[in-house]
Amino acid sequence: MDALLSKVLDAHGGLDRWNDVATVTTRLSIGGPVWAVKGWDGALADETVTVDTRRERSVLTPFTAPDLRLVFETGPERVSVRSGDGGTVDERTDARKSFTGFLRATPWDRLHLGYFLGYALWNYLTSPFLFTRPGVEAREIEPWHEAGQEWRRLRVRFPDTVTTHNPEQVFYYDTDFMQRRMDYVTEILGGTLVAHYSGRPKTYGGFVFPTWRRVFRRNQDGTSNLNLPSITIDIDDITINRGGSS
Repeated sequence: MDALLSKVLDAHGGLDRWNDVATVTTRLSIGGPVWAVKGWDGALADETVTVDTRRERSVLTPFTAPDLRLVFETGPERVSVRSGDGGTVDERTDARKSFTGFLRATPWDRLHLGYFLGYALWNYLTSPFLFTRPGVEAREIEPWHEAGQEWRRLRVRFPDTVTTHNPEQVFYYDTDFMQRRMDYVTEILGGTLVAHYSGRPKTYGGFVFPTWRRVFRRNQDGTSNLNLPSITIDIDDITINRGGSS
């Protein structure tokens, strides 16, 4: 295992302990101007999200209406909107293909929205332990200097078995081995270059999570446009479940 990754895992609660976790449930608020562009302004202000740590599966409640929930899962890949009694209201398989030809300003239907949120939140809430899954490769690269600080960096390559923003991403860590930034390309948003900042780490059930996330456009030279975040995520609470499934 990469030496930096090992320290990051230990700082976030330890891999052995994480392997006993079944699900992570969080209350959060998602905002930012991108949702108005996509046709969902204000729709995500109060969400409960449960992610399964042993497979790629996310459940969002409520989802676009008080009596609906969103289920995203892989193996095979499927995104569905379900009613309060569990019935399927809307569903899409092989959902990533439905974004073909989309640009940043292209509106989304609720299954597009659910697909993006489902995989993105699963990735965020299972990192850095996600980097130890089969087929994922993580290695330290040269450090980065920003805001008067030096951040160590991991380049992570994801296999096709992990649904994520794009196959190769870079994660930045401070001297306490807390994540401060991640760089990726949002393929389903027209190939947008992203610098995604995180902070305000808090401990829940023995594991450390950033509770503040802000997404900005990234320049080709690696610098960021920090004037206005396109997406904001603020976490209110997290519950760790060591038994059962979502």
